[in-house]
Amino acid sequence: MALTKEQIATDYPLPIYNYRVDIDGVSFSFSKVSGLDLGFEAITYKESHAASGKVGPNIMYMPGQIQAVNISLEKGYVKGKSIAVFYDWINSIELNRVDKKDIIVHLLDETGGTVVSWKVIDAFPTKLTGPSFDASSSEVAIESMELMASRVTMEEA
Repeated sequence: MALTKEQIATDYPLPIYNYRVDIDGVSFSFSKVSGLDLGFEAITYKESHAASGKVGPNIMYMPGQIQAVNISLEKGYVKGKSIAVFYDWINSIELNRVDKKDIIVHLLDETGGTVVSWKVIDAFPTKLTGPSFDASSSEVAIESMELMASRVTMEEA
């Protein structure tokens, strides 16, 4: 039996190539986004015997502080449309002074509507990498930017 359009839309995973990135409300096209991780440090508690001070048989693990988020954005270099904005952003960093921005990555459906979004909170650039050059290659010039952020939240539309 053939599946209907509605069944496919509700029962099949979305492809990863249909997404949009907003930085401070401005949309950008990136060829790759990675690092949308949310994690916590693990704290180990070891039960000890009061009299002897030896470690007991029980070891407990508890969540600790939230881990910092490291995001990587990659983009093909386009003449006149490069990520000069990001160069200016990383170049403006001074000791203990940085313009932190929120980044939203939208996973889109076939109509371009947001299905789910990941909000990266208080991101700032830590590294900007230019393309690698190879005279024997015909690949696209890719530049990348690495960001650090406080946390990631996820929201379904």
